[in-house]
Amino acid sequence: MFTLSVRSDIRSVSRALSDLARKQLPFATAQAINATAARVKEAEQENMRKVLDAPTPFTVNSVAVKKATRANPVALVYVKPVAAAYLLPYEIGGTNKLNSHALLKPISAKVNQYGNLPRNLVKRLTGKPNVFVGKIQTKAGLVDGVWQRTKKTRGKRAGLKLMVKFEDAHVVKQRLDYRGVGKRVLAATFRAELDRAVAKALASAR
Repeated sequence: MFTLSVRSDIRSVSRALSDLARKQLPFATAQAINATAARVKEAEQENMRKVLDAPTPFTVNSVAVKKATRANPVALVYVKPVAAAYLLPYEIGGTNKLNSHALLKPISAKVNQYGNLPRNLVKRLTGKPNVFVGKIQTKAGLVDGVWQRTKKTRGKRAGLKLMVKFEDAHVVKQRLDYRGVGKRVLAATFRAELDRAVAKALASAR
């Protein structure tokens, strides 16, 4: 979590306001903060789509906002805990987080539209009599994964087909720069949102 302050903008606006407008400032400030937080959320989601390889809706929609109020003019743009756990290396570096004992890399198994294995696919595959989990010596070395025994067909011998390969965690190269995105949106957005919110609050107060 990181903090971005807009106190200097609020003080600057406050000095130029009349007494009536200054009374409306707390409400307008909360409105401006929330509008800016919504912009930050959208920017973070769009950045995820650019940086990550076909992120799922679950990942993109993990960015959420806790709104500010007049009494507590602080908005929180955050990533929900489950997604934050596996997205953290894309912010600070390190190896990708594994949800199991190994990274499951689809080889000939069908994947969904996001390039991921459907939930419980490995369990369903290994429930078939011609599929097993194990390590097989290949030309490329020892390969651990889910294998399917194939039948002999015309012009093709019976053998083994790798469905899913088990790999170790690897170093993450992409960077989301969550903090940088938030700072840039705040700098470009908040003051205009505050001016707009003050004008709207004054119009309604007259």
